[in-house]
Amino acid sequence: MTAPRTVRVLSPGYGTTVQDLGRPGWAALGVSPSGAADRPALRLANRLVGNDEDAAGLECLLGGLVLTFDHHTTVALAGAPCPARAGGREAGPYAPIRLAPGEELHLGTAPAGLRVYLAVRGGLEVPPVLGSRSTDTLSGLGPARLGTGDVLPVGRPPAAPPTADLAPQRPLPAEPVLRVVPGPRDDWFTPDALSRLCAEPWAVTDRSDRIGMRLAGPALERSRPGELLSEGTVAGALQVPPAGRPILFLADHPVTGGYPVIAVVHQDDLPLAAQVRPGNTLRFQAV
Repeated sequence: MTAPRTVRVLSPGYGTTVQDLGRPGWAALGVSPSGAADRPALRLANRLVGNDEDAAGLECLLGGLVLTFDHHTTVALAGAPCPARAGGREAGPYAPIRLAPGEELHLGTAPAGLRVYLAVRGGLEVPPVLGSRSTDTLSGLGPARLGTGDVLPVGRPPAAPPTADLAPQRPLPAEPVLRVVPGPRDDWFTPDALSRLCAEPWAVTDRSDRIGMRLAGPALERSRPGELLSEGTVAGALQVPPAGRPILFLADHPVTGGYPVIAVVHQDDLPLAAQVRPGNTLRFQAV
């Protein structure tokens, strides 16, 4: 009989969660897709350790995570470029990192970007809920945020070994440009509101999380008063509350809160949006 393989959390960093590629298809029940906010980064980390791309890993903000393993393993970091030390040795992102039993993995602080992804060879085998192991911070589905002393089960390693030694990535842009299309309620705004959305830089506020990103900038003026009944929406929707500053819905988004959606960010640009830190700025570009 094979002994269980586990990873122990010595320090959870800030807001670390278990994420896979989410649980799409449950919107009729009010359940958001959730999953990794930067899906390409999780996929890359999994490929680097030889996992299927949809294996569950960890998503943490900026770094700060400390783990130890009870077995020989290989891990990989992707997303925000986070330095690390593995068993006291320097390690870095976008490459397999090998650890012996009892060695510790320390993540430093990413100098750019926001979300760091850690894949463990074999994947994390926490119990799935509605077909996913992801933590949905809005509905409370899936495992809780990591805490000190947590022990997570690791799955059986794939038969094939990792095949890449390094997967260099482009630096994250200092001021990302996100493409948008008009939203389902753009007619609730004055004719120049969408132009203003795309003309000005928007600062990401500290009132941002996996649910949505609150933006600071010029007010987007409405052409009609009142509120809507709540409506289903998608990740990337830019909902505009009465104050006129949009909220960009991310992985754990809800239905609208009665506010109109002026525009929707292109799905291909959502991973980039997920890496913008509070205090940084971004721009929108109509397509």
